[in-house]
Amino acid sequence: MTRVVLIRHGQTEWNKSGRYQGQSNVPLSERGKLQAKILAERFPLPSVDVIYTSDLCRARETAEEVGRRFNVPVHPDSHFRELSFGDWEGLTYDQIVAEWPDAIETFFKRPDELQIPHGETFQQVQSRALGRLEELLKEHEGKTIVITAHGAVLRSVIAGVLHMPLRYVWTIRQFNTAVSILRFDPGVYPSIELLNSVEHLPRALR
Repeated sequence: MTRVVLIRHGQTEWNKSGRYQGQSNVPLSERGKLQAKILAERFPLPSVDVIYTSDLCRARETAEEVGRRFNVPVHPDSHFRELSFGDWEGLTYDQIVAEWPDAIETFFKRPDELQIPHGETFQQVQSRALGRLEELLKEHEGKTIVITAHGAVLRSVIAGVLHMPLRYVWTIRQFNTAVSILRFDPGVYPSIELLNSVEHLPRALR
C-alpha cells in the first residue's frame, strides 16, 4: 500500500486580496507561515518517507515546515507548479471579468474547455502532474509520499485519480494547507482516506 499526501500551500497576500497567482512566485504571508507551522506540528500521519513540492516558493515554504518536522529532505519539482494563468496573473476576479467576461464564465462552468490567454489548460496541468505522480508511485512503492502544491494542480490530480471529468474539477475544494490523502493498493482502484482537511488549524486560521 502506498499513500500520497496532497497539501495545498499556506495563505499568501495574493490569496488574501483575491489575485490570481498562477506561476507567479508569491511567498507565504505571515498567516500562511503560521498555517504551515501548525500543519507540521499537527500532521495527520505519524511519519512520512519522501516529500516533493512545486518549485514555487509558497509551496516550497509549506513543504519545508513538514520536512523539518520529520527530518525529511524536500525535492522541488516543476511538474507540480500551479496552472499558468497567463494574462490573468496578478489580476483580481473583477479585473478579469471586465476584460474577459466570457472566458471567466467558462473558467468556472466549463474549465475543461477553457484556454486562458497565454496560459495553460486544465488538461495540460493534469497531464504533467499525473504523469509525474505515476513515476513517483513506482519509485516509492509502499511508502508515504507528500506532495505540496496548489489548488488547480491538486484538484486536477484528485479528479484524475477518481476518473472524474475535468468539467467538475471545481466541485473539489482545496483550502490553504488543506490535506488530502490518497491510498494506492495493488490491483484495485485508488481510494481517498482524507479530503480537504484543515482540522489541524484552529478556526481563527482557516
